[in-house]
Parts: sequence; C-alpha cells; structure tokens
Amino acid sequence: MAKSITGSEMNYAWQSPLAALGLEATASIEQSGDAGVWICERPRQRQWALRGDGADKAFVVACRDGLGFDLPLSPNTVNRKDRRAALWLGPEEWLLVAASDDTDLEGDLRKLLGNSHYAITEVSESRAVFGLSVNRARDLLAKGCAIDLHEKVFAVDACASTILAHCHVTVHRQPDDDRSQAVFDLYFHRSFAEYAWRWMLDAGLEFAIVVTRP
Repeated sequence: MAKSITGSEMNYAWQSPLAALGLEATASIEQSGDAGVWICERPRQRQWALRGDGADKAFVVACRDGLGFDLPLSPNTVNRKDRRAALWLGPEEWLLVAASDDTDLEGDLRKLLGNSHYAITEVSESRAVFGLSVNRARDLLAKGCAIDLHEKVFAVDACASTILAHCHVTVHRQPDDDRSQAVFDLYFHRSFAEYAWRWMLDAGLEFAIVVTRP
C-alpha cells in the first residue's frame, strides 16, 4: 500500500504571488537616497493562525514554552524573539510568523498544548508580505488606510488589521533602522497581492518610490 504524503512532507518549488512581475530582475540592489519610499517583497516565511483562550493560564504558559516568549495579550501588539513573532489579531487569535526553515514551532506547540482547547493551522501560502520603509512610508499608507500610523499612536511592534485600498491587510510596524524613519510589514491575502503591489507603486509615484531587494 502506498504511503500517503502530508503537506509538510511534500517538496515543491514555492512561487511568489508576484512572480509574474519579475521583481528579482527589476529591483534595485542598492536603496536610493533620493527615494521617499522603499518597497520590497519579504522572503518566504512560515505562518500559522493560532486560536485559544488568552485567559487560560495553562494555554498561555504552553505557548510561552513553545514559542520562547510570551504570547501578546494586549490588543494590537506584537511580541518577538530571534526570527519568531506573534501578532495579536483578536482576543482569541494570533498570527505566528517564523523563518521558512523553522520546523519546530508547530510540533512543539502541539506537544505542549496537548488536549487543551486550541487550534493551530499553517497559513504560510495564504499571504504575501511587503516591506515598506523610508520617511514617506506613512504618507503612502495614508492614501488608502484610515488608521492613525503616527509614531506616538502606532509604536514599534504595534500591529493592526485594517483595509488598505479595498484590501484586507495586517500592518506591523517593525523596529526602525539607520536607513529609514519607519519600517512596516504588510500582510496581504495572496489573491490581492498583485493588485495591492500595483496600487502602492502607483500611489507612491509622487514620493519617488523605489522597488528594492529584501
């Protein structure tokens, strides 16, 4: 009898939802100092939708042991360690993000959570992640997004699920670096990725937007 193969055992060539745009061939290797916005597609990551009771101490402790850090329990916050992060999406929902070669996270969580009331589902293929940075990034986002992204309101490691240019998006403000005033990661559903990308390029023309490599 042939052995059934699970999704995690399959070897396949992952393809970006933006593959048809040929970004690798057209992206700038060096960020231009004259650009008001830099935009890139982030490298492939592993992502999981996690649901559980944040008021259940056993659930919270098991998640902390499995992730290596505390699950964020305050609305619209992100906790992280090394190459793992957990984004608060709702009172009982989180998005877990890890490097593409992280093979331990899901298994560790399942073992620690045991038979408790929870759900974890890998959603790595369902979203595309864009990186947006430099001093006009907020101005570009403000063209299609109603939430207040001012640094006094939307601090580093804040996140929010909202609408940008008619697309659902989760916005995560990353730590600033020495090349920009603000860095945002934008999580779009795969089916809207190309539309969202083209919208941002068009909306960013007045800010001298430049496509860069991650």
